[in-house]
Amino acid sequence: MDSIFAVTFGSELNTLGASGPDGGDDEASRFQAAVDDASEFTLLRYVNPFWKAMRLLNVGPEAALRERVKVVDEFVYRRIRARSEELQASQQPDLTTTRRDMLSRFMEAASTATDDGSAGTTVDYKYLRDIVLDILIAGKDTTVEALAWFFYMACKHPRVQERVFQEAGEATLAGEAAVPVDEFARRLTDEALSRLHYLHAALTETLRLYPGLPLNNKECFSDDVLPDGFSVGKGDIVFYVPYAMGRMEYLWGEDAEAFRPERWLDDNGEFQQESPFKFTAFQAGPRICSGKELAYRQMKVLAAVLLRFFVFKLRDEAASVSYRATITLLIEDGLHLTATPR
Repeated sequence: MDSIFAVTFGSELNTLGASGPDGGDDEASRFQAAVDDASEFTLLRYVNPFWKAMRLLNVGPEAALRERVKVVDEFVYRRIRARSEELQASQQPDLTTTRRDMLSRFMEAASTATDDGSAGTTVDYKYLRDIVLDILIAGKDTTVEALAWFFYMACKHPRVQERVFQEAGEATLAGEAAVPVDEFARRLTDEALSRLHYLHAALTETLRLYPGLPLNNKECFSDDVLPDGFSVGKGDIVFYVPYAMGRMEYLWGEDAEAFRPERWLDDNGEFQQESPFKFTAFQAGPRICSGKELAYRQMKVLAAVLLRFFVFKLRDEAASVSYRATITLLIEDGLHLTATPR
């Protein structure tokens, strides 16, 4: 949440730290909890046939959803108004030279001239709220859950941790040397990240089994015929289930339910991509995720640094990990690990 919030809003949220410039950790924690709860209550609409009546009567999960959305809206609108006032007061002709976050860039793109031709800015707060929340939610839940499931699988398969440790050392030219963490992180350049084929494969294998959106749907813009000959009409909703698709032997072979990063590597040990219509974690076609490369970059940097300097184990090897029923595939109560320095 903190990292994608900084990219989106250009300020620190401090959900994991002490009080900061954006209102402190209490407000940040309430915002984060409201986002997570809203996702959970939204998912209930898929299985609750009476959700519209509950929304009308403002009872049950619909009442709770409305309350959480209010918390989120107030938090986001407050920051949009503050940024709008800041940008309008700025004397810089190009405001993006001082502000490089997504909110500022979208506000700059939305700038218009006033009726008398003088410089002015008309801000549609709802439009901006929708954009920044879309980026925030997409960048928060999907990345954090993928990393959580990756470390869960890495704990279940310790060999993965050792392979990543060795590969990270080779990619950064650190080898077995005791390079300080800051220096190692600086060595994770684009070129070095591109050489982390096994880590890329392990993350992709994680997303095959634990996709960010386990259930997804699309609405038909017009009448069409699917590749298998099935006809769909304009306005029809078509569901597909990436969670189930990732476990189908028909698609992935007899070991479909096994965690095997090697399935993504060719004979030279280099990562080989599958069709996005088969591996649907990032969707496909015109709707393919625009943040795919950013997500891989974030995950590879964090995983490489942590596995270079620590060995991880599940805090309770006997405990089972369960899902939290939200739109995304979060781990219930988080993933609790023990980290041992190498």
